[in-house]
Amino acid sequence: MAKLSDPLVVGRVIGDVIDALSPSVKMSVTFNTNKQVYNGHEFFPSAVTNKPKVEVHGGDMRSFFTLVMTDPDVPGPSDPYLREHLHWIVTDIPGTTDATFGREMVNYEMPRPNIGIHRFVFLLFKQKGRQTVRSIPSSRDRFDTRKFAEENELGVPVAAVYFNAQRETASRRR
Repeated sequence: MAKLSDPLVVGRVIGDVIDALSPSVKMSVTFNTNKQVYNGHEFFPSAVTNKPKVEVHGGDMRSFFTLVMTDPDVPGPSDPYLREHLHWIVTDIPGTTDATFGREMVNYEMPRPNIGIHRFVFLLFKQKGRQTVRSIPSSRDRFDTRKFAEENELGVPVAAVYFNAQRETASRRR
């Protein structure tokens, strides 16, 4: 059970995107080799144009994971009626390595928030076995993490982290 002080509860990731989290492994997400993602920290979209390095710590040779990256605040956080937008899916990530060794099922799409501050959520699910994820969405729009996890029998996520981003003005990019 998540505590009220948990950043995933405070940031409404638990509630808006997932119902629960069962942390059993550690996941680190790093952009450009030195910008690690911590819950609630802000990144400029220009800093996250390339896919990050995602490492799984605490798995073993027999475990495989699925990574999902989603934006639950589309088109804007005050009225996210298009919730969620899918940014990335990688499956069959070995439990002793990083996402570059998995199968990229949906290519990485960089964040492009238009209105307000958006949350970009990375969720890691433990698979029941290799190549068990078969239901891949036909569209990035109106993605549903809960439905995806249910259709692929992934259960609750075993790790999660999110960052915030908002549209950059020309002056902020300098």
